[in-house]
Amino acid sequence: MSIQLKVPSLGESVTQATVGAWLKKEGERVQLDEPIVEVESEKATVALPAPAAGIVRRVLRQTGDTVNVGEILGELEEGDAAAAASPPAPAPASARPANGAHAAPAPAPQPVPVVSAAGAPAPALAPARRAPPSARRLMAEHGVAAGQVEGSGPGGQVRKEDVERALTASEPAVAAAAVQARAPAAPPSGRPGVEDGRDRVVPMTSLRRTVARRLVEAQHTAAILTTFNEVDMSRVLALRERLGEQFLARHGVKLGFMSFFVKAAVEALRQFPAVNAEVRGDAVVYKDHYDVGVAVGGGKGLVVPVLHDADARSFAEVEQEIGALAKKARDNRLGPDDLAGGTFTISNGGVYGSLLSTPILNPPQSGILGLHKIQKRAVVGEGDQVVVRPMMYVALSYDHRIVDGREAVSFLVAVKGAIEDPERLLLEV
Repeated sequence: MSIQLKVPSLGESVTQATVGAWLKKEGERVQLDEPIVEVESEKATVALPAPAAGIVRRVLRQTGDTVNVGEILGELEEGDAAAAASPPAPAPASARPANGAHAAPAPAPQPVPVVSAAGAPAPALAPARRAPPSARRLMAEHGVAAGQVEGSGPGGQVRKEDVERALTASEPAVAAAAVQARAPAAPPSGRPGVEDGRDRVVPMTSLRRTVARRLVEAQHTAAILTTFNEVDMSRVLALRERLGEQFLARHGVKLGFMSFFVKAAVEALRQFPAVNAEVRGDAVVYKDHYDVGVAVGGGKGLVVPVLHDADARSFAEVEQEIGALAKKARDNRLGPDDLAGGTFTISNGGVYGSLLSTPILNPPQSGILGLHKIQKRAVVGEGDQVVVRPMMYVALSYDHRIVDGREAVSFLVAVKGAIEDPERLLLEV
């Protein structure tokens, strides 16, 4: 029985994707749920699992092709008898020997030479060296075997950065030619517009191109404004210091900051439902569920997996789910369900050291909360005393088409109040 391999749903508002690496070739056997091909959207790379055990019969779309959700990528022949049903393809006429002569064996394909970052030929490495999907795809695109690249990951794992470094070192002439082809004419001063060895021309990945397009669309479609406030993190820090070890021992996960902000955001969204709504045509869709997207750094860049039903989860469940989603993002294993249905987003630029930013909306959502670095600052406390407190700037970007400034400011004040008095979150008051 032939089964069609189709592009799966890749999340809300995502209609197109790019075919990544084929992890199985035509004629190869696969087991149930074994990854066959990677599909790359603007949010993440998804490995399409085998719907049944069988043989990959046909590959219809190639790596780099743009495809629509629901489009057929290939066909899988189900069952153990699939291999017997596939006779070997006849050799082309040009390859058959004449007058009964024996055909000469075809020459073995030669591997693409790769050199180390220092410019010397890279030694042959173990052919079974492990590599994540992003590295495998890049090697497949350039005809490089994992055994030709020196890995810097745990246990010698070949990372995408290792492949890029090896390719850059092995093709300096090609890179220089590409730069010169794009270089403008020399300016009147006589100095070349681009000098060899100083610039590198690297095509944008399909993921980066799509992200760029969607970010520009968001700014052209929504009326984005940002409001700011600052939060005293003293009581949250004290609570984590006092109960952090007990929390870890009981739940197997650290008590982080994100669970406090997720719970605070849900309480604020209940008070100001427009921030949890979206514009759909000429209507406003108010959502009585709270599916919070949490921006995390993944193997393909920043992605936004969704914490579904955040209002019904405990602090421990929030931390556990965020940890699981972050790991899947790093391993490029996020599925369509992990990315679909977000109603609001939280982005924590503070983990990278950002002190202040203006986050961009994640369409079709109408609000995104930006967190930033905790920094000790002198503030005026009770009795007009100047004291040093751990402070964080927070930002709310919102769609002014349906969220008024008063609502946005009040939303952020509600988040601030919940974080500065975290016991209120536990009592839901």
